[in-house]
Amino acid sequence: MAKMKAILVAVDGSQCSDRAVHHALELLAAGIAAELHLLNVQPNLGGAVATFIAKEQLDAYRRDEGTKAVASAVEIAKEASVPAKAHIGVGRHGEVASEFAQNLGAGLVVIGTRGHTGLTGVLLGSVAQDVIAHVNVPITLVK
Repeated sequence: MAKMKAILVAVDGSQCSDRAVHHALELLAAGIAAELHLLNVQPNLGGAVATFIAKEQLDAYRRDEGTKAVASAVEIAKEASVPAKAHIGVGRHGEVASEFAQNLGAGLVVIGTRGHTGLTGVLLGSVAQDVIAHVNVPITLVK
């Protein structure tokens, strides 16, 4: 297998996403890829919210929340002595992950999953399902 340029890991600060980061680090250690990118996607709070809150405040809020969400992943990579580039996107998870994967030349997207199935999964929605629907490179789900 040829070495891919990058692995993109979708992170949200949860234990599930931390496990995904650990998995990506194992792949990097095995020589599968050269770069590690971490992505947190913040929701687009447009519409009524944007009417009452200034764009600068929304941008600062997204930046702060995104920075908090990638903090544990950045620390995990740092402890493993692996440089990681953190990114914060805004919009639908799948669309943003697809755009970042393409722009970064990622050959793999890794995402943690809580493992909700059945009615719970349908009612809660699934970030993983949205990413699977939009990303055009292989995806590894880590439970």
